[in-house]
Amino acid sequence: LQVDLWQPSSPFHIVEGTVTDVRVPQNTSRGLLPYLQQANIQYTILISDLQEAVENQTGLRSYRNRRSLSEYNYEVYHSLEEIQDWMYHLNKTHSDLVHMFSVGKSYEGRPLLVLKLGKRSRPYKKAVWIDCGIHAREWIGPAFCQWFVKEALQTYQTDPAMKKMLTQLYFYIMPVFNVDGYHFSWTNDRFWRKTRSKNTRFRCHGVDANRNWKVKWCDEGASFHPCDDTYCGPFPESEPEVKAVAHFLRKHRKQIKAYLSFHAYAQMLLYPYSYKYATIPNFSCVESAAYNAVNALQSAYGIRYRYGPASSTLYVSSGSSMDWAYKNGIPYAFAFELRDTGHFGFLLPETLIKPTCTETMLAVKNITLHLLKKCH
Repeated sequence: LQVDLWQPSSPFHIVEGTVTDVRVPQNTSRGLLPYLQQANIQYTILISDLQEAVENQTGLRSYRNRRSLSEYNYEVYHSLEEIQDWMYHLNKTHSDLVHMFSVGKSYEGRPLLVLKLGKRSRPYKKAVWIDCGIHAREWIGPAFCQWFVKEALQTYQTDPAMKKMLTQLYFYIMPVFNVDGYHFSWTNDRFWRKTRSKNTRFRCHGVDANRNWKVKWCDEGASFHPCDDTYCGPFPESEPEVKAVAHFLRKHRKQIKAYLSFHAYAQMLLYPYSYKYATIPNFSCVESAAYNAVNALQSAYGIRYRYGPASSTLYVSSGSSMDWAYKNGIPYAFAFELRDTGHFGFLLPETLIKPTCTETMLAVKNITLHLLKKCH
């Protein structure tokens, strides 16, 4: 049976009592459902016609592209080209607060663009790194990164907390980490996860960019097989995207105090470690930051997030960006798993972009303000 695992990402994590979300081709489901009944495995059909759901989400594109950037719509998903145009535009129109630069090139030669956000108020400032879209199909990630920038620019004058954040810190924001994969999820396969690098021996493309970091690389929760969704790559930092970001973070590790990475889906706020069941040295600081962030998030719409160390809250995985950031001296490293818990999965409707981003914004502001309060 060929199935695409949505949750968890690898079959190794499926044990008795695990809720598992799978995508199956239409003809497979005819054989699968009787099998599940026979095996006495309870199941629910979450989305009966996925093709239709995909078409509903991406079918209405043409009318949007003609809009000017001043009316940029933050409540729809945007293609890579639209996101990059938006970044160039902000760089031009908001030069007082925004500076765009590239940390390198992707496998297919696309620029890896980052926005540096903040008031140039003093020569040295601490910084927060935010990335979205490490996994291509998790579209709500890039949508949140754009939302964050919009909120920062729109509320900077009126919201004292935002003013404080942008005055005292820099934010490095990378709206689309896995640019090639994200582009491919728009043009070829909506449920693509990995990068798009080619493997010479196998006909499979791509590496899981969140298993390719140099921290307990390709240990538990990652796969050596190039065709697997959690393929760790031929060696650590084999992916130009990972290598470029790792290089940038290493170079600025004294300045960067927090690393935030946005994923979907599961409604969780995770902190290290991912690769082992052990308590981090600054656990009490990080744990209280997570607790407060989750409460802030819930205050908006009552959406509950679980929080805790990634290994015990989600599952063990090695070679993740969050663990790497933490191991490289960034004291606050978090991975968000945004909405939902499986009803829509990776196809979170555009109507839920605004509430999802609004509540997540509260959590991110909470973590950032916690950071300025000095608890290490």
